[in-house]
Amino acid sequence: MKAQAQYAPVKKMLTGIKGFDDITQGGLPIERNTLIMGGPGCGKTVFALQALVNGARRSHEAGLFVAFEESTKQIVANAATFGWDLPALEKKKLFFLDAHLTPEDVKSGDFDLMGMLAVLEAKAKQIGAKRIVFDGIDVLLGLLDDPIAERREVYRIRDWLTRTGFTAIITQKIDGVEAGMRYSFLQFMVDCVVVLRHQVVDGSAFRNLRVKKYRGSGFDSDEFPISLSSDGMQLTTRGPMEFEYDVTDERISTGLPRLDNMLHGGYHRGSNVLISGAPGTAKSTLAGLFAAASCARGERTLYVSFDEGAAQITRNLKSVGINLAPCRKSGLLRIYSTRTRGPNVEDQFAALRRLILDQKPRCLVIDPLSALSTKVAHLASADATQQFLDFLKLQKITVVNTSLMDGLNMDEATATGISTIADTWIHVSYIVQDGERNRALTIVKSRGTGHSNQVRELTLSSEGVALTDAFIAQGKVLMGVARWEWEQEELATKQRNEVASELARLKLQISQAEAAARLLVVQTEMEVRTAEIALLATATGSATKLRRTDRAMLRKMRHADDDVRLPLLPRVRTRGVKKNGKVASNGTD
Repeated sequence: MKAQAQYAPVKKMLTGIKGFDDITQGGLPIERNTLIMGGPGCGKTVFALQALVNGARRSHEAGLFVAFEESTKQIVANAATFGWDLPALEKKKLFFLDAHLTPEDVKSGDFDLMGMLAVLEAKAKQIGAKRIVFDGIDVLLGLLDDPIAERREVYRIRDWLTRTGFTAIITQKIDGVEAGMRYSFLQFMVDCVVVLRHQVVDGSAFRNLRVKKYRGSGFDSDEFPISLSSDGMQLTTRGPMEFEYDVTDERISTGLPRLDNMLHGGYHRGSNVLISGAPGTAKSTLAGLFAAASCARGERTLYVSFDEGAAQITRNLKSVGINLAPCRKSGLLRIYSTRTRGPNVEDQFAALRRLILDQKPRCLVIDPLSALSTKVAHLASADATQQFLDFLKLQKITVVNTSLMDGLNMDEATATGISTIADTWIHVSYIVQDGERNRALTIVKSRGTGHSNQVRELTLSSEGVALTDAFIAQGKVLMGVARWEWEQEELATKQRNEVASELARLKLQISQAEAAARLLVVQTEMEVRTAEIALLATATGSATKLRRTDRAMLRKMRHADDDVRLPLLPRVRTRGVKKNGKVASNGTD
């Protein structure tokens, strides 16, 4: 539950501890006292010392460190693992006072801190210190072994801090339940209380931080996981309330052209892609295609694997036509193989952040992300994955995460729990049919772009990876050999239909040729008849003309005069020759 943020006139000091300044809305209260409580190994001394070091480095504020439990030499030596270079800071900005006391040094009723406080005040004036740490005050109080003396010395320190205007950090060990601890009165005397816990869950260690009290300021009162790295302590928070980052419409290839088409151009640059599926469904293959395509564009790519070594990944992907060896040789691709180290994943995410900041990749593959997320057994660690993905978005890195499904079912759920925040979700599954197992791919969602809703068969071979349209026949989705057999049958049917069509075409051509031949005979006969008619007409006309010509010539030959008409002679009747006992007349009179 979050406390309501209130604007109060409380000046604050940045600790430089990543995440802590966010949940406290600016750090620790200036010129006030802060109590850091926790059991052994929680990081109390690291917290206090890191705030002191960051103040000296970033704000150029000197500080004092009073050690009641460990010697200053031990503290400086232990801090060397964080690279803070305390010996150099000791020369000008930091002063370490070894206040480690023995029972002989402390006698109840006779001992007070006036002398030590006077030394500290003088040293503070000398170096201009504004911050002070009392580390392990419970050790001092334990040596007093008198409740009255304990309270007297604590109030003495509080009054001294108020008078000198120091910003103080006091660390205290607690064991067991907080309410039953001996020095619970300290919580009422300070303005800010921070509780650190170190617990073991299912054999794995977790460190957590919670701000229990903060006078005059709002704060986030939830418990947050903390991790210790080479840079010191950091918190895994939920990030700012309003999350903003740049987006672009630029598309980049998935490495599989058919999948690019299904996504209407590929992945969005800077997006978060999730590929989920059961073991063996080619999740790593799709991730390898993306990595190869990124290197082909000349982009630096980081491939993080929690399952296989770099050499094994390279060999396995080569068997399906994906050759990553040249990419690794050129330096564009780095394959980082590691193993999960228990449920506490904050440390591993912190290591990945450092690796990413060092490599500066434009594209990232995490195979599988579920190797980390399935280890999240502690409720405070549930936000670690989302915070890491938010970090990638701010870095404008396009990331492809694979996630292993629980079992071999087709349920669209992920063990990682990040399916709701993924920009593009691709699901690969098995379809068992007719005695064989085949892979199917579908796009569950892709924000900001249209995408195909069809199921495609994903096939792998030595020639490469391919997506094939799912074949639906008789109300069933056919894949593999069943699809091949059905396609062959359809192909044979098509060929038979084509042959039948060709035969019918040939028959029609023959009939057409025969009809054309008959038509040609008729046309020829008509031409002959036409010619005969023409010849007949010509012959008739010529005969008529010839008769006319012959008559004219005959008249001329008889000296006939066309202009003189001869008079008619009287008709003389003559007797004919007797023929057959009769007399024939010649018709001439």
